[in-house]
Amino acid sequence: MTTRILLLGGTTEARKLAERLSCDARFDVLMTLAGRTQSPKPSAVAVRVGGFGGAEGLAAFLRIDPFDVVIDATHPFAAQMSSNAVQATDNVGVPLVRIERAAWSAVSGDNWTCVASLEAAVKALANTKQCVFLGVGRQSLDPFAAKPQHHYVIRVIDPPNVPAAMTHHEIITGLGPFRIDDEIALFRAKKIDVVVTKNSGGKATASKIGAARELGLPVIVVERPKPPIANYAVKVPSVDKAMAWLEAHYVSLTNRSV
Repeated sequence: MTTRILLLGGTTEARKLAERLSCDARFDVLMTLAGRTQSPKPSAVAVRVGGFGGAEGLAAFLRIDPFDVVIDATHPFAAQMSSNAVQATDNVGVPLVRIERAAWSAVSGDNWTCVASLEAAVKALANTKQCVFLGVGRQSLDPFAAKPQHHYVIRVIDPPNVPAAMTHHEIITGLGPFRIDDEIALFRAKKIDVVVTKNSGGKATASKIGAARELGLPVIVVERPKPPIANYAVKVPSVDKAMAWLEAHYVSLTNRSV
């Protein structure tokens, strides 16, 4: 007996779970990517690239090509995709498991300003010129055109389309994890005054938070959007926990078929 899994990916957790599942004959996995990253890392499982057409499109996909489980391992800020997953799996009657990494929390020495949106992050920036490190992703730059006086150091995986108003900027491409010593050196070399980041959580890009702490830099933190529902039926914090749930679910399905 094989359990078919639709893995909604795009994160480190999705890639690691795919690697684990690819070595286990009990599971047959299709991972989906939104296609926002131009050159994603090679996957250990079959991959589908592109959207589904909202919750209805995903539900139709699940009816045409049935899966036993859907794993939502999308980014903490991919709220629309998670909402679509909740609605679609509820309509079709397929179990949904959400892998949600813990958010970052301020510790002693941090100087955080927490805001609810990118627009609020822009408002939190000073009106006088500063050197701003932007770690918000290439599709989240438009709001910062409202304060073009700043010099923006923008780090992204793929080169972005920068708003024309942001005339003072430079692009750094790179994919984490990043070492804290390298982040400190970067911030010093670029004379960074303030760091702006989404509260993505995880280890891959957490070093920028630590570097800002070491250098005494303020950090503007965009908090995560509210989840699509109060509580997922199943929510786990890690790949290990997801594997444990899948193994237990496999045993349950096997026992029913006996």
